[in-house]
Amino acid sequence: MSKQILEQLETPALLLDETRMDRNIERMRSHLRSLGVSFRPHVKTNKSIDVARRTMETPQGPITVSTLLEAEYFAAHGVKDILYAVCIAPNKLDHVMSLQDKGVQLSLLLDSMEAARFLAERAKAAQRHFDVLIEIDSDGHRSGIAPDSGELVEIGQFLESSGITVKGVLTHAGSSYDCRSVDAIRAMAEQERAAIVHAAERLRAAGMACPVVSMGSTPTALFAEHLEGVTEVRAGVFVFFDLVMAGLNVCQMDDIAVSVLATVIGHQREKGWTILDAGWMAMSRDRGTEKQPLDQGYGVVCDLDGRPLDDFILVGANQEHGIMAHRSGMTDSTLHLPVGTQVRILPNHVCSTAAQYGHYNVLGTNHEITATWPRFSGW
Repeated sequence: MSKQILEQLETPALLLDETRMDRNIERMRSHLRSLGVSFRPHVKTNKSIDVARRTMETPQGPITVSTLLEAEYFAAHGVKDILYAVCIAPNKLDHVMSLQDKGVQLSLLLDSMEAARFLAERAKAAQRHFDVLIEIDSDGHRSGIAPDSGELVEIGQFLESSGITVKGVLTHAGSSYDCRSVDAIRAMAEQERAAIVHAAERLRAAGMACPVVSMGSTPTALFAEHLEGVTEVRAGVFVFFDLVMAGLNVCQMDDIAVSVLATVIGHQREKGWTILDAGWMAMSRDRGTEKQPLDQGYGVVCDLDGRPLDDFILVGANQEHGIMAHRSGMTDSTLHLPVGTQVRILPNHVCSTAAQYGHYNVLGTNHEITATWPRFSGW
């Protein structure tokens, strides 16, 4: 069967530029190699074994996941070294043990004495061993224990006394997404590194081995200048990048590897609108660039070669309709795209946009679709 070309796809469709993706992966790999740390890629962005294989050190891993469904899926494809990087809840332990029974080395995360107690009780009742990391709050962004908190050592000692070895500590500097300069990202990377290393040192001083010191976000991973004391880095969005990352100057627009193919279906000329068949169901409602210096609406509109059309964005989105217009609001633009014209839209947050689709259309040269790679969603 002959291969499809871009213009033959029914829209909206999720496109993946393989050349850009491979370039992004090599950028991350080479930087982390230069810093002498191991890499545990986060697969929550791609949710596809075809993509994840490009990022993993070996076919068995290691990887980071954000759902147990991700762990289940990747385990079914032979991945055995998996870190579940969301604090564990009691109703997930049956699933955890099921994964263990399949030979998965699944590391768990917690950040409270309450969680440590229910985990210890379950370990004793089920005669199970759990690998546990303690989450550290390095920037006040979301969950975790402050690196100087007395509770950190208390939790560690309780776990060890219950027969659960503290495998290590983990942090995620989500505030790096709010930085306004590359220098600020570098400073955040050092703040993240210093916090997690300090937490590990406190546990070691209290008699725990704490072999794993894990940090990571795409911005801090790419701009860290040294990672002394860190053993592994986690990152995920770097594989594809998106407009939020471009707005942080973490990447350029032409590094963004995922786009949504859409078709012109009408116009409201008096308003300066071109109507596309890709609304928020195709792009998601994520407006991650709204608080950045340049608001990209619901996405940047490009031609079929991925080149941005001069200052045209999705200024609005209904469920199945996207409203393309000049970001200035001018209505006398000379750009007129006839009904049936296809465009590509770069996403604000690639994780949420990709989640709307069941597969990637892998884009090669000359608009050729070289493969279809399945992806999944859900919990």
